[in-house]
Amino acid sequence: MYYALYLITLLSKYMAKEIYQNNAPHTLNNDLFHEIGISSARCYQCGKCSAGCPMAEDMNYTPNTVMRIIQAEDRQMDLELLSSESIWLCASCEMCISRCPMQIDIPKIMDYLRQKSLQERLQDKAANKSIIPFHQSFLDMIRYTGRSYEVGLVLDFKLRSKKIMQDVDLVPKMLSHGKLPFLPDGIKGKKNIQAIFKRTLRKK
Repeated sequence: MYYALYLITLLSKYMAKEIYQNNAPHTLNNDLFHEIGISSARCYQCGKCSAGCPMAEDMNYTPNTVMRIIQAEDRQMDLELLSSESIWLCASCEMCISRCPMQIDIPKIMDYLRQKSLQERLQDKAANKSIIPFHQSFLDMIRYTGRSYEVGLVLDFKLRSKKIMQDVDLVPKMLSHGKLPFLPDGIKGKKNIQAIFKRTLRKK
């Protein structure tokens, strides 16, 4: 069993390499392998990822369906996937990779799809109202403070989402319990984190 899976893995890597050597078009499938080194050919659609996904019921495209769309190498289907809300609903809990017999890093794929969606300006309208602003605000806090900074995150998110008054009634109670520190905790190596962001943005 494990020997057979090992042979499938070697074969999928060889096939993916051949695709690039033959100047294949820039589909999501090819871009995934080229950019983050993950081959969708390793997925044989067992469905275990979707069966364990806590967000699957709310997704138009469950994790295994996402993998199947990528495998299809159809440009129109790629665009529909990048425009879907499903890629933004992934919580990166890693339940899928823990259940996957091939250990395919689906959370990493979802993260790549989200960045690709933003890059090509194909983000879903529903996700654009709250999920994407939170996504961007969280990354900004990590970029500038090195870790999650709740007050900065909330203020940045409210400005991006324009939901200024949402949950305002919870602020006094959170302040009384010390849940909203006014200043971020300092960390070592903050410049290194900013350098990572700069290198990533430069690649785009």
